[in-house]
Amino acid sequence: MDFRVLAVGDVCGDVGLQLLERRLRPLRRQYNVDFCVVNGENASGVGIIPRQAEMIFSAGADVITLGNHSYSRREIEGYLEDSPYILRPANDSHLCPGRGFGVYDTKAGPVAVVNLIGRCGMAYGPDNPFLLAEKLLKQIDTRIVLVDFHAEASSEKLALAYHLDGNVSALWGTHTHVPTADNQIFPGGTGYVTDLGMTGPIRSVLGVRVEQSIASFREGRSRHYDTAPGPCKLEALLFTIDSNTGRCTATERILYHDTTASRG
Repeated sequence: MDFRVLAVGDVCGDVGLQLLERRLRPLRRQYNVDFCVVNGENASGVGIIPRQAEMIFSAGADVITLGNHSYSRREIEGYLEDSPYILRPANDSHLCPGRGFGVYDTKAGPVAVVNLIGRCGMAYGPDNPFLLAEKLLKQIDTRIVLVDFHAEASSEKLALAYHLDGNVSALWGTHTHVPTADNQIFPGGTGYVTDLGMTGPIRSVLGVRVEQSIASFREGRSRHYDTAPGPCKLEALLFTIDSNTGRCTATERILYHDTTASRG
């Protein structure tokens, strides 16, 4: 039986949330999606609060994954502890609130979702994601395993995917907010893409107001960023997985730009 998983790129600000609310359920119906994972760590621009997490679930997400801004909003800490459906990176410190993986009941049986974060170029000090992934996979006893690897370096994402090929059903990258055209299936049956892209304003620099981003690079000093206004896009990848083997059999990019959806 085919099991269809939709992985949705980082949701940016209120405008990204509003697009998700309007379009995720119609996309789920259009593509016969069985399970949906949404990266929500930029729902507040930086971080996420409980109200925004609830909006993402109401929009049609089954699981929310996070990243380097998991704890940027203190309001989320209790929610991370209470809800098993929102994940922070598993290779963060065990002292951090929340959990890094979960197992969920689906029509294809139990499905595991793992959230990991990279170390290259992140100004971040988590545990080694390669070693942590090996450890977690010994604990997880499900045929279908999905991984959101929130990382900066394309080389680190690709290397982890090769390392886990045949042991996970799909691994996708998040964080850089730019969709890559390398969706593929590895020899061992793992579906992969280096980055999903984002759900947020089209005329922006990774979701940020263009003039603010230019000023930051031009003047060489950090500043507060605001989410850009205007029309939005939703970028995602659809993985088709054989529920009997846990192997990915097809990948398909989904790009929705306000009123026009395109398939590739």
